[in-house]
Amino acid sequence: MAIRCSVIRGGTSKGLYFHAGDLPNDVATRDAVLLAAMGSPDPREIDGMGGGHPLTSKVAVVRPSQRDDADVDYLFLQVWPDRAEVSDSQNCGNLLAGVGPFAIEEGLFDVKGDTTNVRIWMENTQSLAVASVQTPNGRVRYDGATHIDGVPGSHAPIAIEFLDVAGSTCGALLPTGHAVDVIDGLRVTCIDNGMPVVCLEAEEVGLSGYEEPSAIEANRQVCELVERIRVAAGPMMNLGDVSAATVPKMCVLAPAQHGGIISTRTFIPKRVHDAIGVFGAVSVATACLIPGSVAYELAGDRTYDHDTLNIEHPTGYFSVTLDVRVKGDVVEVAYAALLRTARLLMRGDVFVPSAVWPDA
Repeated sequence: MAIRCSVIRGGTSKGLYFHAGDLPNDVATRDAVLLAAMGSPDPREIDGMGGGHPLTSKVAVVRPSQRDDADVDYLFLQVWPDRAEVSDSQNCGNLLAGVGPFAIEEGLFDVKGDTTNVRIWMENTQSLAVASVQTPNGRVRYDGATHIDGVPGSHAPIAIEFLDVAGSTCGALLPTGHAVDVIDGLRVTCIDNGMPVVCLEAEEVGLSGYEEPSAIEANRQVCELVERIRVAAGPMMNLGDVSAATVPKMCVLAPAQHGGIISTRTFIPKRVHDAIGVFGAVSVATACLIPGSVAYELAGDRTYDHDTLNIEHPTGYFSVTLDVRVKGDVVEVAYAALLRTARLLMRGDVFVPSAVWPDA
């Protein structure tokens, strides 16, 4: 059977974008359809549209919003290449970059001039984002001069402002109530500014922090240690048992090497990211501005006010604009925004076996 969809590169990820009304209402059937569309489980996802990697095996489900403060609703679903599992336990800020263009292209939202602001309700974290999409002459523009590391070439910019994402998953920006905790003898910072992240110093886990992702993945001792800390952090961050979950992400940190504020290597959670996720970058950048945190100490004692922080990662850097205000023990995120790009790659029908969705 055929289901209409678009393939869009959003930020440093790529995924299938669906109208919510075109997918089954029953979650189990929906997940079976998405697994078949991606060709999972299979390491290569050769019998589907997936790319054999978590970053290219993603789904965005979009619908017109019934909320007064949003134009469209966006549900992110991670389809795992190596197992028959579809997860909604996290958000994805990279695929978020493609939601505004998709909504306009598909007639879910009307163009409002040369730049169209699309208010997006992010269902996973129950929070709001505003994406500014270039729409000259009433059409989405994809070509432009904006380059983001991890993506070849340059494209039209998509500015995204986040509203009230602090603590959206864990219930608080610092879910443990502390800037630093100790797990398994190692100092960590647990933070959630759109993505639950555990920050720890690379040297403390036996890394320099500058290794290639493949080299870290090959170091089983380090991977097992990092995973042990992640599982222990779950209950501390109000996430419960995370042994089979995709959050929190683990980010090992080192002093910046290329003019940024800090260098990162991120576990997502079993693979090491070739770059860094959008919300992961926002959370790490925020940690860099909280006195006493692991990230703050590595970044150096710096004062920022509504400024841009460059978070270094294996393929370049990620720029985050933040206004973080610290008064005593109170930390407030007054503003968070970033710049992404997206490109429509194709649209049409994805075919799945009729037996997967027999009631269609």
